[in-house]
Amino acid sequence: QLEDSGGGLVQAGASLRLSCAASERTFSSYSIGWFRQAPGKEREFVAYIGWRAINTNFADSVKDRFTISRDNNKNTDYLQINRLNPADPAIYYCPAKYYRPGRDPREYDYWGQGTQVTVSS
Repeated sequence: QLEDSGGGLVQAGASLRLSCAASERTFSSYSIGWFRQAPGKEREFVAYIGWRAINTNFADSVKDRFTISRDNNKNTDYLQINRLNPADPAIYYCPAKYYRPGRDPREYDYWGQGTQVTVSS
């Protein structure tokens, strides 16, 4: 089970840290992805981190502003969002898949409920 949190209403230019907590004891064997979905749009890839935290990947639209990390001792993954802009508001999801990460949401087996990010101008 995955629980996404950390979203909220923030001003443009501000930062947020999203968290993804897992109840699974084998969390360290799973790669974690982040996807977002804005109203009326398809779910899009944002970032992933591999199960060993060595491999990370970002969408071109966010790679200069987002970072991803994980703490396997806490069974938690983090997405740091900096310099929020009007393209960022969406529901953010952190799914998990066994071992190898990927950019296609269909590859992921477990999904949290999502956390809403809203940006005010």
